[in-house]
Amino acid sequence: MFLLGTISLKAQLQKTDPVPFAATIQASDLKKYLYVLTSDSLEGRETGTVGNEKAAHYIAEHFKQLGLPQKGDKNSYFQRMVYTDESWDDIGLKVNDEAWRHIFNFYALPGDNNDMPFWETNRILFLGYGIDDAKYSDYRGESVENQVIMIYKGEPMRADSQSVLTGNRTVSDWTTDVYKKLKVARQKGVKAVLIIDPDLAKNVSLNRAQLSRHLVGEPDKSPKDLANHLYISPDIAKAIIGQRLKKFERSRRKIAQGKPCSRLLYCKLQIRQKKYFNQLISNNVIGYIEGSDPILKNELVIVSAHYDHLGKRGQEIFRGADDNASGTSTVMAIAAALKTAQQAGQGTKRSVLCLLMTGEERGLLGSNYYVQYPLFPLNQTIANVNVDMVGRCDEKHKANPNYIYVIGSDKLSTELDTVVQTVNRQYEKLELDYTYNDPADPNRYYYRSDHYNFAEKGIPAVFYFNGTHDDYHRSTDTPDKILFEKMARIGKLAFHTVWSLANRQERLKMDVKVK
Repeated sequence: MFLLGTISLKAQLQKTDPVPFAATIQASDLKKYLYVLTSDSLEGRETGTVGNEKAAHYIAEHFKQLGLPQKGDKNSYFQRMVYTDESWDDIGLKVNDEAWRHIFNFYALPGDNNDMPFWETNRILFLGYGIDDAKYSDYRGESVENQVIMIYKGEPMRADSQSVLTGNRTVSDWTTDVYKKLKVARQKGVKAVLIIDPDLAKNVSLNRAQLSRHLVGEPDKSPKDLANHLYISPDIAKAIIGQRLKKFERSRRKIAQGKPCSRLLYCKLQIRQKKYFNQLISNNVIGYIEGSDPILKNELVIVSAHYDHLGKRGQEIFRGADDNASGTSTVMAIAAALKTAQQAGQGTKRSVLCLLMTGEERGLLGSNYYVQYPLFPLNQTIANVNVDMVGRCDEKHKANPNYIYVIGSDKLSTELDTVVQTVNRQYEKLELDYTYNDPADPNRYYYRSDHYNFAEKGIPAVFYFNGTHDDYHRSTDTPDKILFEKMARIGKLAFHTVWSLANRQERLKMDVKVK
Protein backbone atom coordinates (compact mmCIF):
# COMPACT_ATOMS: atom_id res chain seq x y z
CA MET A 1 0.00 0.00 0.00
CA PHE A 2 2.86 2.39 0.83
CA LEU A 3 4.44 1.83 -2.59
CA LEU A 4 1.13 2.45 -4.34
CA GLY A 5 0.67 5.64 -2.33
CA THR A 6 4.12 6.87 -3.37
CA ILE A 7 3.41 6.18 -7.04
CA SER A 8 0.04 7.89 -6.73
CA LEU A 9 1.65 10.98 -5.16
CA LYS A 10 4.26 11.18 -7.93
CA ALA A 11 1.58 10.93 -10.59
CA GLN A 12 -0.41 13.67 -8.85
CA LEU A 13 2.64 15.95 -8.75
CA GLN A 14 3.27 15.37 -12.45
CA LYS A 15 -0.31 16.40 -13.27
CA THR A 16 -0.41 19.49 -11.08
CA ASP A 17 -1.99 22.40 -12.94
CA PRO A 18 0.31 25.43 -12.60
CA VAL A 19 -2.29 27.93 -13.85
CA PRO A 20 -3.87 28.70 -10.43
CA PHE A 21 -0.41 29.44 -9.02
CA ALA A 22 0.62 31.55 -12.01
CA ALA A 23 -2.63 33.47 -11.54
CA THR A 24 -1.37 34.75 -8.20
CA ILE A 25 1.08 36.95 -10.12
CA GLN A 26 -1.06 40.06 -10.17
CA ALA A 27 -0.46 43.55 -11.54
CA SER A 28 -1.51 45.03 -8.20
CA ASP A 29 1.24 43.18 -6.28
CA LEU A 30 3.83 44.02 -8.90
CA LYS A 31 2.86 47.67 -8.63
CA LYS A 32 3.16 47.57 -4.83
CA TYR A 33 6.66 46.07 -4.94
CA LEU A 34 7.86 48.35 -7.73
CA TYR A 35 6.70 51.58 -6.12
CA VAL A 36 8.67 50.75 -2.97
CA LEU A 37 11.79 49.90 -4.99
CA THR A 38 11.59 53.21 -6.87
CA SER A 39 10.72 55.37 -3.86
CA ASP A 40 12.68 58.45 -2.81
CA SER A 41 14.22 56.75 0.22
CA LEU A 42 15.98 54.11 -1.94
CA GLU A 43 17.59 56.84 -4.06
CA GLY A 44 18.05 54.72 -7.18
CA ARG A 45 19.53 51.64 -5.47
CA GLU A 46 23.14 52.22 -6.56
CA THR A 47 25.40 49.36 -5.48
CA GLY A 48 27.19 50.01 -2.20
CA THR A 49 24.85 52.82 -1.09
CA VAL A 50 22.32 53.02 1.75
CA GLY A 51 19.51 52.95 -0.82
CA ASN A 52 20.83 49.70 -2.28
CA GLU A 53 20.99 48.20 1.22
CA LYS A 54 17.40 49.28 1.92
CA ALA A 55 16.27 47.58 -1.29
CA ALA A 56 18.05 44.36 -0.27
CA HIS A 57 16.36 44.40 3.14
CA TYR A 58 12.96 45.06 1.55
CA ILE A 59 13.37 41.99 -0.68
CA ALA A 60 14.65 39.91 2.25
CA GLU A 61 11.63 40.93 4.35
CA HIS A 62 9.38 39.76 1.52
CA PHE A 63 11.10 36.36 1.55
CA LYS A 64 10.78 36.24 5.33
CA GLN A 65 7.04 36.92 5.17
CA LEU A 66 6.70 34.11 2.63
CA GLY A 67 8.36 31.81 5.15
CA LEU A 68 11.37 30.99 2.97
CA PRO A 69 14.35 29.45 4.78
CA GLN A 70 17.46 31.56 5.34
CA LYS A 71 20.04 30.01 3.03
CA GLY A 72 22.45 32.93 2.72
CA ASP A 73 25.55 33.77 4.71
CA LYS A 74 25.30 33.14 8.46
CA ASN A 75 21.69 31.93 8.22
CA SER A 76 20.48 35.10 6.50
CA TYR A 77 18.85 36.01 3.20
CA PHE A 78 22.06 37.68 2.01
CA GLN A 79 25.20 36.71 0.17
CA ARG A 80 27.64 39.43 1.21
CA MET A 81 29.96 40.74 -1.47
CA VAL A 82 32.97 42.96 -0.85
CA TYR A 83 34.53 44.52 -3.91
CA THR A 84 36.90 47.30 -4.88
CA ASP A 85 36.11 49.88 -7.51
CA GLU A 86 39.32 50.76 -9.39
CA SER A 87 39.05 53.67 -11.78
CA TRP A 88 40.74 56.93 -12.75
CA ASP A 89 40.60 59.71 -10.19
CA ASP A 90 42.41 61.97 -12.64
CA ILE A 91 43.54 61.27 -16.18
CA GLY A 92 44.55 63.74 -18.83
CA LEU A 93 46.60 64.23 -21.96
CA LYS A 94 47.67 67.56 -23.46
CA VAL A 95 49.64 68.22 -26.64
CA ASN A 96 50.93 71.78 -27.02
CA ASP A 97 48.42 72.84 -24.32
CA GLU A 98 45.49 71.32 -26.24
CA ALA A 99 43.56 68.96 -23.96
CA TRP A 100 42.32 65.71 -25.48
CA ARG A 101 39.38 63.77 -24.09
CA HIS A 102 39.67 60.42 -22.36
CA ILE A 103 37.48 57.74 -23.98
CA PHE A 104 36.88 59.93 -27.05
CA ASN A 105 40.46 60.65 -28.21
CA PHE A 106 42.54 58.34 -26.04
CA TYR A 107 42.09 55.76 -23.32
CA ALA A 108 44.08 53.97 -20.64
CA LEU A 109 43.10 50.97 -18.53
CA PRO A 110 43.64 51.61 -14.79
CA GLY A 111 44.38 47.97 -14.05
CA ASP A 112 47.35 47.99 -16.43
CA ASN A 113 48.94 51.26 -15.25
CA ASN A 114 50.69 52.65 -12.19
CA ASP A 115 50.04 56.08 -10.71
CA MET A 116 51.82 58.88 -12.56
CA PRO A 117 50.14 62.06 -11.25
CA PHE A 118 51.98 64.40 -13.63
CA TRP A 119 54.68 64.15 -16.29
CA GLU A 120 55.75 66.82 -18.75
CA THR A 121 58.23 66.63 -21.60
CA ASN A 122 59.16 68.47 -24.79
CA ARG A 123 60.54 65.38 -26.53
CA ILE A 124 58.72 62.28 -27.74
CA LEU A 125 60.66 59.49 -29.39
CA PHE A 126 58.84 57.71 -32.20
CA LEU A 127 60.15 54.15 -31.85
CA GLY A 128 58.47 52.24 -34.65
CA TYR A 129 56.68 49.23 -33.18
CA GLY A 130 58.43 49.16 -29.81
CA ILE A 131 59.90 45.71 -30.52
CA ASP A 132 63.14 44.33 -29.10
CA ASP A 133 63.85 41.04 -30.86
CA ALA A 134 66.98 39.33 -32.18
CA LYS A 135 65.55 39.56 -35.72
CA TYR A 136 64.40 43.15 -35.43
CA SER A 137 64.87 45.72 -32.66
CA ASP A 138 63.54 49.28 -32.49
CA TYR A 139 65.59 49.81 -29.33
CA ARG A 140 69.03 49.05 -30.74
CA GLY A 141 71.31 52.05 -30.17
CA GLU A 142 68.54 54.10 -28.53
CA SER A 143 68.62 55.79 -25.12
CA VAL A 144 65.08 55.65 -23.71
CA GLU A 145 65.55 56.17 -19.97
CA ASN A 146 62.72 58.44 -18.67
CA GLN A 147 61.56 59.09 -22.23
CA VAL A 148 58.03 59.06 -23.62
CA ILE A 149 57.93 56.88 -26.72
CA MET A 150 55.26 56.63 -29.41
CA ILE A 151 54.76 53.32 -31.21
CA TYR A 152 52.46 51.49 -33.56
CA LYS A 153 50.45 48.42 -32.66
CA GLY A 154 51.50 45.22 -34.41
CA GLU A 155 54.79 44.60 -36.19
CA PRO A 156 56.49 45.57 -39.47
CA MET A 157 54.96 43.90 -42.54
CA ARG A 158 56.54 44.05 -45.99
CA ALA A 159 54.60 45.03 -49.12
CA ASP A 160 53.85 41.35 -49.84
CA SER A 161 52.19 41.07 -46.37
CA GLN A 162 55.07 39.00 -45.05
CA SER A 163 56.08 39.67 -41.44
CA VAL A 164 59.62 40.92 -40.99
CA LEU A 165 59.84 38.81 -37.83
CA THR A 166 58.28 35.51 -38.93
CA GLY A 167 59.12 35.60 -42.63
CA ASN A 168 55.59 34.63 -43.55
CA ARG A 169 52.02 35.95 -43.22
CA THR A 170 51.67 34.73 -39.64
CA VAL A 171 52.29 37.48 -37.11
CA SER A 172 54.46 37.01 -34.04
CA ASP A 173 53.51 37.45 -30.39
CA TRP A 174 54.79 41.03 -30.60
CA THR A 175 51.45 41.64 -32.34
CA THR A 176 49.20 39.33 -30.35
CA ASP A 177 50.56 40.26 -26.90
CA VAL A 178 50.83 44.02 -26.36
CA TYR A 179 52.01 43.39 -22.79
CA LYS A 180 55.27 42.02 -24.22
CA LYS A 181 56.08 45.48 -25.62
CA LEU A 182 55.05 47.20 -22.39
CA LYS A 183 57.18 44.90 -20.22
CA VAL A 184 60.24 45.59 -22.37
CA ALA A 185 59.54 49.33 -22.21
CA ARG A 186 59.39 49.24 -18.40
CA GLN A 187 62.57 47.16 -18.17
CA LYS A 188 64.37 49.74 -20.28
CA GLY A 189 63.18 52.63 -18.12
CA VAL A 190 60.63 54.17 -20.51
CA LYS A 191 58.45 56.69 -18.68
CA ALA A 192 55.32 56.25 -20.80
CA VAL A 193 54.24 54.63 -24.08
CA LEU A 194 51.81 56.22 -26.52
CA ILE A 195 50.26 53.48 -28.68
CA ILE A 196 48.69 54.69 -31.93
CA ASP A 197 45.30 52.96 -32.29
CA PRO A 198 43.48 53.48 -35.62
CA ASP A 199 40.45 51.56 -34.24
CA LEU A 200 40.23 53.53 -31.01
CA ALA A 201 36.40 53.86 -30.83
CA LYS A 202 35.92 50.13 -31.40
CA ASN A 203 38.55 49.20 -28.83
CA VAL A 204 37.10 51.59 -26.24
CA SER A 205 33.81 49.72 -26.61
CA LEU A 206 35.50 46.31 -26.30
CA ASN A 207 37.44 47.40 -23.20
CA ARG A 208 34.67 49.37 -21.51
CA ALA A 209 34.46 47.00 -18.55
CA GLN A 210 38.21 47.47 -17.93
CA LEU A 211 38.02 51.28 -17.96
CA SER A 212 36.54 51.09 -14.48
CA ARG A 213 37.32 47.76 -12.86
CA HIS A 214 35.32 46.13 -10.10
CA LEU A 215 37.39 43.60 -8.21
CA VAL A 216 36.24 41.15 -5.60
CA GLY A 217 38.07 41.65 -2.29
CA GLU A 218 40.93 43.96 -1.39
CA PRO A 219 42.55 46.20 -4.02
CA ASP A 220 45.83 45.10 -5.59
CA LYS A 221 48.09 48.14 -5.28
CA SER A 222 51.34 46.34 -6.08
CA PRO A 223 53.40 47.98 -8.87
CA LYS A 224 52.60 46.76 -12.37
CA ASP A 225 55.48 45.38 -14.42
CA LEU A 226 54.21 47.30 -17.45
CA ALA A 227 55.26 50.75 -18.57
CA ASN A 228 52.55 53.37 -18.15
CA HIS A 229 50.75 53.71 -21.46
CA LEU A 230 47.88 55.34 -23.31
CA TYR A 231 46.17 54.31 -26.53
CA ILE A 232 45.91 57.41 -28.71
CA SER A 233 43.94 58.27 -31.83
CA PRO A 234 45.69 59.04 -35.15
CA ASP A 235 44.59 62.68 -34.64
CA ILE A 236 46.69 62.92 -31.47
CA ALA A 237 49.60 61.29 -33.27
CA LYS A 238 49.33 63.92 -36.03
CA ALA A 239 49.30 66.70 -33.43
CA ILE A 240 52.52 65.27 -31.94
CA ILE A 241 54.19 64.87 -35.34
CA GLY A 242 53.23 68.39 -36.41
CA GLN A 243 55.20 69.74 -39.39
CA ARG A 244 57.45 66.68 -39.56
CA LEU A 245 54.89 64.47 -41.32
CA LYS A 246 56.97 63.88 -44.50
CA LYS A 247 60.07 62.86 -42.51
CA PHE A 248 57.85 60.68 -40.34
CA GLU A 249 56.45 58.90 -43.41
CA ARG A 250 59.98 58.20 -44.65
CA SER A 251 60.75 56.56 -41.32
CA ARG A 252 57.63 54.41 -41.64
CA ARG A 253 58.65 53.21 -45.10
CA LYS A 254 62.09 52.17 -43.84
CA ILE A 255 60.52 50.21 -40.98
CA ALA A 256 58.25 48.39 -43.42
CA GLN A 257 61.41 47.19 -45.19
CA GLY A 258 62.68 45.74 -41.93
CA LYS A 259 65.01 48.63 -41.12
CA PRO A 260 64.36 50.14 -37.65
CA CYS A 261 64.16 53.92 -37.84
CA SER A 262 63.39 56.20 -34.89
CA ARG A 263 62.41 59.85 -35.07
CA LEU A 264 62.67 62.47 -32.33
CA LEU A 265 59.58 64.67 -32.21
CA TYR A 266 59.44 68.00 -30.41
CA CYS A 267 56.23 69.20 -28.77
CA LYS A 268 54.96 69.98 -25.30
CA LEU A 269 53.32 66.88 -23.84
CA GLN A 270 51.61 66.53 -20.46
CA ILE A 271 50.26 63.28 -19.00
CA ARG A 272 48.26 62.74 -15.79
CA GLN A 273 47.36 59.26 -14.48
CA LYS A 274 46.13 58.93 -10.91
CA LYS A 275 44.00 55.99 -9.80
CA TYR A 276 41.09 55.81 -7.39
CA PHE A 277 40.24 52.86 -5.14
CA ASN A 278 36.91 52.62 -3.33
CA GLN A 279 35.84 49.55 -1.39
CA LEU A 280 32.13 48.85 -1.28
CA ILE A 281 29.94 46.22 0.36
CA SER A 282 26.70 44.95 -1.12
CA ASN A 283 24.51 41.83 -1.06
CA ASN A 284 22.85 39.36 -3.34
CA VAL A 285 19.46 38.40 -1.86
CA ILE A 286 18.57 34.72 -1.60
CA GLY A 287 15.06 33.23 -1.77
CA TYR A 288 15.00 29.42 -1.71
CA ILE A 289 12.01 27.13 -2.30
CA GLU A 290 12.89 23.49 -1.69
CA GLY A 291 11.70 20.90 -4.20
CA SER A 292 9.30 18.08 -3.32
CA ASP A 293 11.07 15.14 -4.95
CA PRO A 294 13.53 13.45 -2.55
CA ILE A 295 16.13 13.10 -5.32
CA LEU A 296 15.41 15.92 -7.77
CA LYS A 297 15.23 18.53 -5.00
CA ASN A 298 19.03 18.43 -4.95
CA GLU A 299 18.96 20.04 -8.39
CA LEU A 300 18.20 23.72 -8.83
CA VAL A 301 16.59 26.17 -11.21
CA ILE A 302 17.62 29.80 -10.69
CA VAL A 303 15.24 32.62 -11.55
CA SER A 304 17.08 35.90 -11.33
CA ALA A 305 16.99 39.66 -11.70
CA HIS A 306 19.25 42.50 -10.62
CA TYR A 307 17.81 44.96 -8.13
CA ASP A 308 20.48 47.68 -8.34
CA HIS A 309 20.33 50.75 -10.58
CA LEU A 310 22.33 53.95 -11.16
CA GLY A 311 21.50 55.83 -7.96
CA LYS A 312 21.71 59.63 -7.77
CA ARG A 313 23.50 62.20 -9.90
CA GLY A 314 23.53 65.36 -7.84
CA GLN A 315 19.96 65.68 -6.54
CA GLU A 316 18.50 63.77 -9.48
CA ILE A 317 17.30 60.22 -8.69
CA PHE A 318 17.62 57.54 -11.34
CA ARG A 319 14.77 55.32 -10.16
CA GLY A 320 15.22 52.48 -12.65
CA ALA A 321 11.56 51.51 -12.69
CA ASP A 322 11.96 49.35 -15.79
CA ASP A 323 15.68 48.75 -15.23
CA ASN A 324 15.31 46.74 -13.14
CA ALA A 325 12.66 47.24 -10.49
CA SER A 326 10.39 45.54 -13.02
CA GLY A 327 12.46 42.34 -13.07
CA THR A 328 12.98 42.42 -9.31
CA SER A 329 9.26 42.78 -8.63
CA THR A 330 8.56 39.95 -11.07
CA VAL A 331 10.93 37.55 -9.28
CA MET A 332 9.41 38.53 -5.92
CA ALA A 333 5.97 37.62 -7.31
CA ILE A 334 7.28 34.34 -8.75
CA ALA A 335 8.70 33.46 -5.32
CA ALA A 336 5.26 34.01 -3.78
CA ALA A 337 3.58 31.86 -6.45
CA LEU A 338 6.06 29.01 -5.96
CA LYS A 339 5.66 29.16 -2.19
CA THR A 340 1.86 29.05 -2.55
CA ALA A 341 2.20 25.87 -4.63
CA GLN A 342 4.54 24.36 -2.04
CA GLN A 343 2.13 25.15 0.80
CA ALA A 344 -0.66 23.48 -1.17
CA GLY A 345 1.44 20.31 -1.34
CA GLN A 346 1.95 20.80 -5.08
CA GLY A 347 5.38 22.40 -5.22
CA THR A 348 7.99 21.83 -7.91
CA LYS A 349 10.07 18.65 -7.90
CA ARG A 350 13.35 20.51 -8.15
CA SER A 351 14.30 23.34 -5.86
CA VAL A 352 14.12 26.93 -7.12
CA LEU A 353 16.43 29.75 -6.13
CA CYS A 354 15.01 33.26 -6.49
CA LEU A 355 18.23 35.24 -6.80
CA LEU A 356 18.12 39.05 -6.67
CA MET A 357 21.55 40.35 -7.56
CA THR A 358 23.45 43.54 -6.95
CA GLY A 359 26.09 45.25 -9.08
CA GLU A 360 24.72 44.48 -12.54
CA GLU A 361 25.08 48.10 -13.60
CA ARG A 362 28.75 48.02 -12.56
CA GLY A 363 29.61 45.03 -14.74
CA LEU A 364 27.45 42.02 -13.74
CA LEU A 365 29.18 41.95 -10.36
CA GLY A 366 26.53 40.11 -8.33
CA SER A 367 26.12 37.24 -10.78
CA ASN A 368 29.87 37.01 -11.27
CA TYR A 369 30.32 36.77 -7.51
CA TYR A 370 27.63 34.12 -7.20
CA VAL A 371 29.15 31.82 -9.85
CA GLN A 372 32.58 32.23 -8.21
CA TYR A 373 31.18 31.46 -4.73
CA PRO A 374 27.93 29.57 -5.35
CA LEU A 375 25.66 28.83 -2.41
CA PHE A 376 24.44 25.71 -4.23
CA PRO A 377 26.61 23.53 -6.50
CA LEU A 378 26.75 24.81 -10.08
CA ASN A 379 26.88 21.25 -11.40
CA GLN A 380 23.46 20.73 -9.81
CA THR A 381 22.06 23.97 -11.27
CA ILE A 382 20.18 22.98 -14.40
CA ALA A 383 19.05 26.35 -15.81
CA ASN A 384 18.80 30.09 -15.26
CA VAL A 385 15.76 32.20 -16.15
CA ASN A 386 16.79 35.86 -16.06
CA VAL A 387 14.32 38.76 -16.04
CA ASP A 388 15.75 42.20 -16.84
CA MET A 389 13.53 45.09 -18.00
CA VAL A 390 10.04 43.67 -18.52
CA GLY A 391 7.77 46.60 -17.65
CA ARG A 392 7.76 48.75 -20.78
CA CYS A 393 7.28 48.63 -24.53
CA ASP A 394 9.83 49.58 -27.16
CA GLU A 395 9.11 51.56 -30.33
CA LYS A 396 8.99 48.45 -32.53
CA HIS A 397 6.10 46.93 -30.55
CA LYS A 398 4.17 50.09 -29.76
CA ALA A 399 1.04 48.72 -31.44
CA ASN A 400 1.23 45.41 -29.57
CA PRO A 401 2.71 45.49 -26.06
CA ASN A 402 2.12 41.77 -25.53
CA TYR A 403 5.54 40.61 -26.65
CA ILE A 404 8.89 39.75 -25.12
CA TYR A 405 12.40 39.44 -26.51
CA VAL A 406 13.89 35.99 -25.94
CA ILE A 407 17.67 35.89 -25.75
CA GLY A 408 20.05 32.97 -25.21
CA SER A 409 17.56 30.13 -24.98
CA ASP A 410 19.20 28.16 -27.80
CA LYS A 411 22.84 28.98 -27.10
CA LEU A 412 23.65 25.86 -25.04
CA SER A 413 20.52 23.70 -25.20
CA THR A 414 17.85 23.72 -27.89
CA GLU A 415 15.58 21.96 -25.38
CA LEU A 416 15.48 25.15 -23.31
CA ASP A 417 14.17 27.06 -26.31
CA THR A 418 11.58 24.33 -26.84
CA VAL A 419 10.45 24.75 -23.23
CA VAL A 420 10.12 28.53 -23.72
CA GLN A 421 8.06 28.18 -26.89
CA THR A 422 5.91 25.35 -25.53
CA VAL A 423 4.88 27.08 -22.30
CA ASN A 424 4.23 30.34 -24.13
CA ARG A 425 2.02 28.57 -26.70
CA GLN A 426 0.18 26.71 -23.95
CA TYR A 427 -0.33 29.56 -21.48
CA GLU A 428 0.48 33.19 -22.34
CA LYS A 429 0.61 33.34 -26.15
CA LEU A 430 2.88 36.38 -26.23
CA GLU A 431 4.81 37.36 -29.34
CA LEU A 432 8.30 35.92 -28.87
CA ASP A 433 10.80 38.16 -30.63
CA TYR A 434 14.26 36.65 -31.28
CA THR A 435 15.79 39.73 -32.93
CA TYR A 436 18.39 40.25 -30.21
CA ASN A 437 19.23 36.55 -30.09
CA ASP A 438 20.94 36.86 -33.47
CA PRO A 439 24.72 36.48 -32.99
CA ALA A 440 25.20 39.28 -35.54
CA ASP A 441 23.05 41.74 -33.58
CA PRO A 442 25.29 44.73 -32.77
CA ASN A 443 23.66 45.32 -29.35
CA ARG A 444 25.12 42.06 -28.01
CA TYR A 445 22.48 41.87 -25.27
CA TYR A 446 23.29 38.20 -24.71
CA TYR A 447 26.53 39.32 -23.06
CA ARG A 448 25.07 42.26 -21.13
CA SER A 449 22.87 40.85 -18.37
CA ASP A 450 23.40 38.49 -15.46
CA HIS A 451 22.37 35.30 -17.24
CA TYR A 452 25.64 35.43 -19.20
CA ASN A 453 27.77 34.56 -16.16
CA PHE A 454 25.69 31.39 -15.70
CA ALA A 455 25.93 30.53 -19.40
CA GLU A 456 29.71 30.92 -19.22
CA LYS A 457 29.68 28.21 -16.56
CA GLY A 458 27.77 25.89 -18.89
CA ILE A 459 24.33 26.49 -17.37
CA PRO A 460 21.58 26.95 -20.02
CA ALA A 461 20.05 30.39 -19.62
CA VAL A 462 17.20 32.41 -21.10
CA PHE A 463 16.93 36.19 -20.81
CA TYR A 464 13.47 37.84 -20.96
CA PHE A 465 13.73 41.50 -22.01
CA ASN A 466 11.35 44.17 -23.35
CA GLY A 467 14.02 46.15 -25.24
CA THR A 468 15.12 49.71 -24.59
CA HIS A 469 13.26 53.01 -24.80
CA ASP A 470 13.96 56.74 -24.55
CA ASP A 471 14.04 56.56 -20.73
CA TYR A 472 16.70 53.85 -20.58
CA HIS A 473 19.39 54.85 -18.03
CA ARG A 474 17.75 58.23 -17.51
CA SER A 475 16.02 59.79 -14.51
CA THR A 476 12.78 59.60 -16.53
CA ASP A 477 12.59 55.79 -16.08
CA THR A 478 9.79 56.24 -13.54
CA PRO A 479 7.07 53.92 -12.16
CA ASP A 480 4.16 55.83 -13.70
CA LYS A 481 5.29 54.56 -17.13
CA ILE A 482 5.23 50.87 -16.24
CA LEU A 483 2.66 48.64 -17.98
CA PHE A 484 1.75 46.44 -15.02
CA GLU A 485 -0.72 44.18 -16.83
CA LYS A 486 1.87 43.45 -19.51
CA MET A 487 4.44 42.90 -16.79
CA ALA A 488 2.16 40.38 -15.08
CA ARG A 489 1.86 38.37 -18.30
CA ILE A 490 5.63 38.24 -18.70
CA GLY A 491 5.89 37.25 -15.04
CA LYS A 492 3.51 34.38 -15.69
CA LEU A 493 5.56 33.30 -18.72
CA ALA A 494 8.73 33.32 -16.60
CA PHE A 495 6.88 31.39 -13.87
CA HIS A 496 5.71 28.72 -16.36
CA THR A 497 9.26 28.47 -17.73
CA VAL A 498 10.64 27.88 -14.24
CA TRP A 499 7.80 25.48 -13.41
CA SER A 500 8.40 23.38 -16.51
CA LEU A 501 12.16 23.23 -15.96
CA ALA A 502 11.76 22.36 -12.28
CA ASN A 503 9.31 19.53 -13.00
CA ARG A 504 10.71 17.79 -16.08
CA GLN A 505 12.03 14.27 -15.55
CA GLU A 506 15.41 14.80 -17.23
CA ARG A 507 17.90 17.65 -17.21
CA LEU A 508 18.21 19.72 -20.37
CA LYS A 509 20.44 18.19 -23.02
CA MET A 510 23.52 20.27 -23.81
CA ASP A 511 23.26 19.79 -27.57
CA VAL A 512 24.76 23.02 -28.91
CA LYS A 513 28.46 23.17 -29.68
CA VAL A 514 29.90 26.33 -28.15
CA LYS A 515 32.07 28.23 -30.63
